[in-house]
This record gives sequence, structure tokens and C-alpha cells, in this order.
Amino acid sequence: MIQIEKFILSNGLRVVVHEDHSTPMAVVNVMYDVGARDEDPGRTGFAHLFEHIMFQGSRDVPEDQFFPILESIGVADVNGTTDFDRTNYFETLPSHQLELALWLEADRMGTLLEALSQENLDNQRDVVKNEKRSSYDNQPYGTAYLELLALAYPPGHPYHHPTIGSMEDLDAASLQDVRDFFAAWYAPNNAVLTVVGDIDEAGIVAAVERFFGGIAANEALPNHPDLTLGAPLGGEVRKTVKDSVPDPRLHLAYRAPLLGSPELPALEIACQILAGGRGSRLTRRLVRQEQVAQDAGLSVLPFIGGASLVVGSATLRPGANAARLASSIHASDATRPVIRSGDTVPAVLY
Repeated sequence: MIQIEKFILSNGLRVVVHEDHSTPMAVVNVMYDVGARDEDPGRTGFAHLFEHIMFQGSRDVPEDQFFPILESIGVADVNGTTDFDRTNYFETLPSHQLELALWLEADRMGTLLEALSQENLDNQRDVVKNEKRSSYDNQPYGTAYLELLALAYPPGHPYHHPTIGSMEDLDAASLQDVRDFFAAWYAPNNAVLTVVGDIDEAGIVAAVERFFGGIAANEALPNHPDLTLGAPLGGEVRKTVKDSVPDPRLHLAYRAPLLGSPELPALEIACQILAGGRGSRLTRRLVRQEQVAQDAGLSVLPFIGGASLVVGSATLRPGANAARLASSIHASDATRPVIRSGDTVPAVLY
């Protein structure tokens, strides 16, 4: 059994510690309870924007020096990720350098706004806009994920818009808008710090208190939005998108149980059985037997409210009929366990 210790600082920071002396390495992860769901209309993309801004410097870390400082001591991995329900930042590094990572995380949690300038904002805004162009707008089938979200969740729902945000909202973001977003959400009482590896628990407790203990809590944390979904939309929703792609592709999404539900891990296993490789059931039927598709895939996007999503895709085989492909997927014995709830089945055809 894995031994995990937990404690909470007086400012509300939750800390999770696990000792593992199998290698001389340690991992630091700071997870903030803020994501794209918490963005206001007309201010989308802020959570992801901060995934970039957080690496641009703080009061005691010069601009663009976060990565070089860690690279100079042999960091193995350092990055951040953004989702609808959380944002996290992490470092994997030699365990004897652990306190450096703790200090860096504490410094940007407590003093980032002292270094945030209009120049930094403009620079990272352009970086995010270029990421949207390369990952979505100029990528074959790249907007499918965005289209599926808009179909699966109604307008006004916090999951209706993508984490990347919109070009218009990014352009409209003022320095004060961005500062307000950070001040509201990036507080110790809205974060969980996890430290794992070749560490001494007592030493970690002291170090965490030393670096993070003086950061003030936000006593007025905003409430998260209501993620409740109403009844199923009552049938399949379809949309056709014209794009310059080599072959038509059908993208599907099914509403699924929430993260933390015992059904969700079973559903993830089911997706692997159905479309987890060349020998999977859906691939065997669509690609080899009926020969209506070149490939097929299914995966789970877990969310904490409303509904998670099972997303899938199948690229049409040259000469095959798109309607027959869609019909084969829905009629297949392999997919019935996934869609048996009768919930909305959004579909996007390129």
C-alpha cells in the first residue's frame, strides 16, 4: 500500500507527500482549482494564458529565466497543463535540488503580479494565438474538438467553449482583466501541492512552511460556476464542416459519467477494447470487414461536472459512403455499451 501523508498550512494550502527512495529524483506538482470553466463570457482563454505567463518571471525570478534556472541543475521535466477543471505546474528534478523547485513555485504563486507587465501579456497573448492557429485552425480536422464541445454542451455552459479561448477574447483582454483573474484564483487556499520522490517527509514539511507559509490566502475566493446539465437533448445532433482535408472524417462524442464515478474507469477500458488498436472490435468491423473506414478511435475526456465525454473518430475510406460509416458505428454491437444511455450524440463530419 502506498503511504501518503497530507497536511494543510494555516493559509489553506493543501499538501500531499509521498516518499519513494527507488531513484534519487523528486517531483513537485502544484494544482490550482481553476480552469476554463471559471472564465467569464468574453474573457475565455485566461486559464490557458496563465499556463504561459507563469513561466515568464516573478518578483525574484527574471523574465524568461524559469526554465534556464531549472535546466542548470538537471531538471528532467518541467511544464504546465490546462483543462476545464484545473491548471497544474510540475517539475521532475534531482531530489537534492527539491527546495529550488519549491522556492520557484512559491515565488510565482505569491509574487507573479509584481512582474506581470503589458509587454509580457502582449508577448504571451501572441504565443497563445499562434498555438491556436497551429493546433486547431491550420491543422487537418483541427477544429473538430471545438465543434464537438459546442454541440455537446449548450451555449452558456462552462464547457461550451474550449480551453484555448477565442482570438477575439484574447485580443480584448486588458492587463487589469488578467491581473484580476490571477488575484482571484491563484491563491494557496485554492491549490494542492504534491511532493513525491527521494525525500524526507519532516524536511519537506519544514520547507513547504518556509516557502509557502507567508503567502496570504484569498478570503474571498469566487464560487465555481454551476456545471449542471439538463435532460438529454433528445436525439443526435449533426454538423458538417467544409475543410481542406485529404479524406472526410466523422467525429463523435457521447456524454459519459463524471470523473470519480466508478463507471468511468470501466468506460476507459471499454474504449480500449473497442478501438484501442488494429485488433480492436470497432477497427476490425469498420476497417477490415465492412471497409468503410481507414481508422477508428475512442477515448474519454473526464470532467468533474455536467458530464464527461467519450470522443471518437473514423476516417472515411476512399470511395465509401459517409452515411453508411455513421450507420455502421451506431449499429455496431461494439458501440452499444457506450451509447446505451440514449444521451445526445453530437457528430461532426469533415
